[in-house]
Amino acid sequence: MVTEKEDMKKLEFIEEMTTNVDAVQERVLVEILGRNGGSEYLEKCGLAAATDRTTFRAKVPMVTYEDLKPYVMRVANGDRSSILSGPSHPISEFLLSSGTSGGEPKMIPTVKDELDRRQLLYSLLMPVMNKFVPGLQKGTGLYFLFVRSETKTPSGLPARPALTSYYKSDCFKKHASDTCTSPLAAILCADVFQSMYAQMVCGLCQRHQVVRIGTVFASGLLRAIQFLQQHWEQLAANIEHGELSPCVSDPSVRAAVAGILQPDPKLAQLIRTECSNGDWAGIIVRIWPNTMYLDTIVTGSKAQYVTILSYDGGDLPIASTKYVSSECPMGLNLHPMCDPSEVSYTILPNLAYFEFLPTDGAASAEELVELADVEAGREYELVVTTYGGLSRYRVGDVLRVTGFHNAAPQFRFMRRSGALLSIDADKTDEADLQRAVERAAALLRPHGAAVLDYTSRVCTKTLPGHYVVYWELMATNQQEGAGGTRSVDSDVLARCCLEMEESLSYVYWVLRVVDGTIRPLEIRVVRPGTFQELVNLAVSHGASMGQYKVPRCVTVSAVIQLLDSRVVSSHFSPALPHRAPWTAL
Repeated sequence: MVTEKEDMKKLEFIEEMTTNVDAVQERVLVEILGRNGGSEYLEKCGLAAATDRTTFRAKVPMVTYEDLKPYVMRVANGDRSSILSGPSHPISEFLLSSGTSGGEPKMIPTVKDELDRRQLLYSLLMPVMNKFVPGLQKGTGLYFLFVRSETKTPSGLPARPALTSYYKSDCFKKHASDTCTSPLAAILCADVFQSMYAQMVCGLCQRHQVVRIGTVFASGLLRAIQFLQQHWEQLAANIEHGELSPCVSDPSVRAAVAGILQPDPKLAQLIRTECSNGDWAGIIVRIWPNTMYLDTIVTGSKAQYVTILSYDGGDLPIASTKYVSSECPMGLNLHPMCDPSEVSYTILPNLAYFEFLPTDGAASAEELVELADVEAGREYELVVTTYGGLSRYRVGDVLRVTGFHNAAPQFRFMRRSGALLSIDADKTDEADLQRAVERAAALLRPHGAAVLDYTSRVCTKTLPGHYVVYWELMATNQQEGAGGTRSVDSDVLARCCLEMEESLSYVYWVLRVVDGTIRPLEIRVVRPGTFQELVNLAVSHGASMGQYKVPRCVTVSAVIQLLDSRVVSSHFSPALPHRAPWTAL
């Protein structure tokens, strides 16, 4: 049990790091260059011995993954020379990105002690939460956590998602039982169904101890609720008799669950009562009555899940607590109980060396701004230099500076820089698409429906091309249940198409209305369960269940084929979007 004194030390550490931002950043850069200065990559940049910031900024270029991929593949294929990292800190494994934007995971090099920095960030989360939510120490968390089967590169190095690496670490194994209802064997089970089933059973059995419920991303929490909707009868039967269903066959998982699952007819009856009537409003607090908040990321495109999570959660607060990536840990939300639309992250300067590329300037290394020098209100693309050998690497996240905590800037995640729909000169990014979907989805509310999930693509089979947006709908009225479906009139969906077009950019309006180089936007409604099929498809091709994020723009042919095979109706914008040009500039 963490003491109040230990919490205070960690909060003081946050204050120290956020007060001396530039000094810490300079020290971090010296450390990274001192460790990796003997690498082939930095020597080619002319940085064999220099560790000062001025020389680094003058000689090291800004790069993308494609620039570094040849170096990465050499390490993966068995070249044991010091290619990206220094000889004293060789690359120990590759962390696979979610891979949903380009269809293929990136292999991010990392070193052994990078895990210490990740753990440091994670250790700061609960001291911050305890400031805002009293009593958390009296209970535990129900977290749905997943791994995937890892692979090895030809060199023998593991290649796995960052979360899989962390969950398999000794540090996580040591503390998991203190913070989570899920037994370690269930978390480490690579079979997603068995893992989810076991974690749900254990979470139900310990319902009164649960004070927070979470997943990494909001879509994962919704999948957990959908799992309960689909399997509550079987789960209740298992709990009534104190015996786990044969559908969980992994011996280690069965043994771990056996220590928690005991016959409980009263709990089984409660599950049947709460789940059998089709009313899923507030199901989380009805099943887990002591829950104080939901812990999951709802920033960026994941903001569209807030409405449905609020429905399932009975308006519980939603806390987006941390900002991490496969490249490195980055920061935390120092005001975690804020409204989801107001989430900002404070980047901790001791975790990596951070620079920022203004989105309104030239994309050149000369434009890069130090962490301590960013300006409030401006948007930047994040660029990192890591202990694992990435130097001035473009992460692809676009952030807006919302303020400062001491001398440390606070950032709101806006979008991924590469997730764009474009037919001509139009460029619709993730934030634009999210805003358009939210406005259009509001038209469904009077008809007892909502958008459960969505994605999009550009269709250029006919000229001119047009935007295609795939919607999976859900019912929100009590009679049909939040997990059910509802038929929405075609004219309502056509108006949704027009509302989306009304929400898009001025350039889109010009091309659509004035030039006629874009055809009417199309919404294709897909069958229930389609987006779960997307998850299954991604996992079958090696994606991580825990890190999977629904791609907001799809280009992979297999994904498009799956979506189109499940379309139940298609609707087009019935008119030209009306937009006064002078109001849009």
